[in-house]
Amino acid sequence: MIIKEQLPEPSNPLGIAGIEFIEYATSQPLALGALLEQMGFGATARHRSREVTLYRQGGMNVIVNADPRALPQGEEGPQATVISAIALRVRDADAAYRHAIDMGAWAIQTRAGAMELNIPGVHGAGDSILYFVDRYTDFSIYDVDFKAIPNVPARPEAVAGMHFFGVVQAIGQDRSAEWVDFYQQLMDFRALPEGRYFGVVPKGVLLESPCRGFYLQLVEPPEGAGGLQWEEQLIRVGLGVPDVMGAVRELQRRGIVFVDRAPQAPTERGALTQLYRGGVSFELVASGMGGGHA
Repeated sequence: MIIKEQLPEPSNPLGIAGIEFIEYATSQPLALGALLEQMGFGATARHRSREVTLYRQGGMNVIVNADPRALPQGEEGPQATVISAIALRVRDADAAYRHAIDMGAWAIQTRAGAMELNIPGVHGAGDSILYFVDRYTDFSIYDVDFKAIPNVPARPEAVAGMHFFGVVQAIGQDRSAEWVDFYQQLMDFRALPEGRYFGVVPKGVLLESPCRGFYLQLVEPPEGAGGLQWEEQLIRVGLGVPDVMGAVRELQRRGIVFVDRAPQAPTERGALTQLYRGGVSFELVASGMGGGHA
């Protein structure tokens, strides 16, 4: 009798069901807001007590946080714009938080004020935060903390079918194994086979979420980086589209500029925008209405 090894199926202990929002901390909210509008996002609500704006497009939520306290402080003062947080949709936010803490994650101090929701979260790459959100259906976190902007669509239609595909994270030299273990232990992300990539930036390690709806790409500094400043942080958002070249044409019409030199020039696989003011860029990746990497 032949006994076959039964490999464990990927589990989803936190009930992760996609990305609820990406948050940018910025000292240039007008410039970032204008860029997001070119990308098809619309400002739909403002925070009731802080300088924070909610931008939406299709099923995507992007939060622009202009509170000076949200920006990490570098040697030369606060950085212009950073991806400061990812919020994950989960079955039970408190249970997800307790699981993450039990597995060794570091808790963040609560930032909730009067009449504000306390969204549980843990420390991520650099100064970023991983939030856990379980209110994302009929009643959402935005119904409490935000006030709708009058006379604008509550959720603008997605341009070219765009949806969250994932996030790229810069990591330190030879730190891939540690970060893979971090995401696997906390949330059961799984590393894809070596050499399997999406888009036009085939680098690093690609991790698939347990819900198979989005990806994280871990990128170490390039060889010969030498004096290159390379900090562990979230560096780019990836957007999935069913037709990359069609999306490129539509976004170019809206004023977005794409890298046009090999190997990052637009192809059917993906496209990379130029680096905009504040160090912001986006990547398009060929994808159905699922998820993916950045």
